Amino acid sequence: MNRDDHSHAHPEGMDHEYMHAHGIPHSHEHGHTHTHEHTRAVLNRLSRAIGHLQSVRTMVEEGRDCSEVLVQIAAVRSAIDNTGKLILQDHLKHCIVDAAHEGDQKAIDDLCEAIDKYMK
Repeated sequence: MNRDDHSHAHPEGMDHEYMHAHGIPHSHEHGHTHTHEHTRAVLNRLSRAIGHLQSVRTMVEEGRDCSEVLVQIAAVRSAIDNTGKLILQDHLKHCIVDAAHEGDQKAIDDLCEAIDKYMK
């Protein structure tokens, strides 16, 4: 199972997604804790981006001007990119600092791989 799969339960009885959503520190297979300062802001940004993307879909269904649709898609892309930056900042300030302190090279390697995929 992927360690980022949010469907598994933790021994404390709380699932992984709940712990992330509520900023509850917890550990993954790599040993350091995850504390995310901006979880609520990330969730709010994602909700807005989802709503905006649904509006773009409606624009396409209604046959709106392609230029207008492209501008709105660019706005959605920007919102998603900014959300990704916020997640990355949280991860660097908390998770990676902890991982570096604990000598957790796997967490740092995982981040490098994630950045590579994110930047494509």
